[in-house]
Amino acid sequence: MSVELSWDVVGVEELRVALSRLDSGLQEQVRAFLLGWAERVRDSAMQKSPVRTGYLRSSIYARVDDSVARVGAEAPYAVYVEFGTRRMQARLFLSLALQEHLPELEFNLLGAIDQAKAEAGL
Repeated sequence: MSVELSWDVVGVEELRVALSRLDSGLQEQVRAFLLGWAERVRDSAMQKSPVRTGYLRSSIYARVDDSVARVGAEAPYAVYVEFGTRRMQARLFLSLALQEHLPELEFNLLGAIDQAKAEAGL
């Protein structure tokens, strides 16, 4: 069992529609920004993850599919480390990394949404 954090950002659908009206160069810029952001979240999660063997840390990934950034850990026990069990306290690493970098994403996405809407005549 792996753990993956996903989140919904209000306005993303508007951004997708507006981006579909714009050139592929701008779409690639948005994708590159999302990938860079997801990689920064991944790097932060790697620093925050507890280490015994290093497998959990090495299983943390960042990827972008369409307009969706995904950051998670593929280690089967990652969910137990992140959220804890009744015998083990939670040791947040993904959630803390996401919280640390969320303001950057929000600021840049809101700017991109406003710019895309203006350029698309919305």
